[in-house]
Amino acid sequence: MSRFGRVAVLYGGWSDERAVSLDSGAAVHAALCSRGVDAHLVDATPERVLGLREAGYARVFIALHGRGGEDGQTQAVLDYLGLPYTGSGFAASALAMDKLRTKQVWSAAGLPTPAYRILSCEQDAEQVVETLGLPFFVKPAREGSSVGLSKVSVASAAVAAYQRAVAQDEVVVAEAGVSGPELTAAVLGELALPLIQITPATEFYDYAAKYELDSTRYGVPEHLGSARMAELQALALRAYRALGCRGWGRVDFMLDADGQPWLLEANTSPGMTSHSLVPMAARAAGMDFADLVVAILEQTLEVAA
Repeated sequence: MSRFGRVAVLYGGWSDERAVSLDSGAAVHAALCSRGVDAHLVDATPERVLGLREAGYARVFIALHGRGGEDGQTQAVLDYLGLPYTGSGFAASALAMDKLRTKQVWSAAGLPTPAYRILSCEQDAEQVVETLGLPFFVKPAREGSSVGLSKVSVASAAVAAYQRAVAQDEVVVAEAGVSGPELTAAVLGELALPLIQITPATEFYDYAAKYELDSTRYGVPEHLGSARMAELQALALRAYRALGCRGWGRVDFMLDADGQPWLLEANTSPGMTSHSLVPMAARAAGMDFADLVVAILEQTLEVAA
């Protein structure tokens, strides 16, 4: 497809999610090539990103996850270079990557998100049991793919959970647990794709359940009914737009015992592996993987227009 010109698929990078990004980028690259796109894999370093225009690339498919690639840094450089790229701009990317700021924006917009506390020390971790109750989750504010995430079901585990999170990020968030199914809504342009319900075999949807195990079950929650699913898709779009996000991405949330949705986080450069949720949602909408990847890349034509 000559209309795209020479396309760089940025993957790899230097975050803790490098391994997942390598898989995502390889899959995206293969799909683009299968559709005749002049696509090339670029293992991202700051120097290579800065040299993309000089290397003759016309646009960029960002298949990076985590810090450096999903948090606005790469997006800001590409803006400076004048190269159109997939996904959200630098400001929205930085905001969505920060779970604390995301929750603050959603709360200010009147969108439902679980109660939370900022943890600054081990003593905070011990005391938060009294305010949030059990169980709760402890997570680094600016990591993805459940890196550094712990579920605290007994008070004695709170300090260890804090230590694990603070090793990843100085900003640590404790979030009240919601007992109910976890769902995700993929966003593609102005549409939310069919919801996907996640049922992990592990205690919660951690890194292993996401990328390493084949026992996690996924499916469209048809039991909710079309009207209810449409309401939840609309909520996901509102949540995504509240952060200023564009293009494509994913919004994760849970339903409590009463069916009330609680927004957890937004992802502006989601995984594109065999275990990834956006390709599952696209398949449920009748799109194969290559259709999805080309549709995402086509959004760069709109940005450049």
